[in-house]
Amino acid sequence: MTREHVSWRDRYPTEVTCVRCLEVHDQMELDRMLWCDTCRRKARARAAWWGWLGGLLFTAGMGVYVWFTVRPTDLVVGGWMATMIAAIWIGQKVAREFAYGGMRFRNARAVEALPLKAPSSEATTAEDDSL
Repeated sequence: MTREHVSWRDRYPTEVTCVRCLEVHDQMELDRMLWCDTCRRKARARAAWWGWLGGLLFTAGMGVYVWFTVRPTDLVVGGWMATMIAAIWIGQKVAREFAYGGMRFRNARAVEALPLKAPSSEATTAEDDSL
C-alpha cells in the first residue's frame, strides 16, 4: 500500500489568520510562515531600504581598504569606480536578503499587531438598557 502525501496545508482550516497583520485570508494566500502577500511585500520594501544602507556601508569599507591598502593609481580610476558601483549593487542585494531573513526569523510584527475590534458588548448592553 502507498501512503498519501500530506502537505502542511492539510493541517490548517480553509481560512487562516496572517500572523503579521492578523487579517483572515484564504489558506492558499498565505505562505508556510503564515504571512499574507501584503505583509511579504511590505517586509521586502523595508528590507530593500536596509539593503541599500548595508550596500553603502560595505562599499565605504571597501573604499577605505582600497584607498589605504591597494592605493589605486590615476591610470585606472574608471575601473575602481566601476568596482565601487558593483560593490554597492552586490552589497545591497546581500544585505537585503539578510534583512528580509532576519525579519522573517524574528517575526516581530506578530507581537505588535492588534486584532480587529469586534463590536463591544458594552454598546449592546447600553442599547438593551434603554429599551
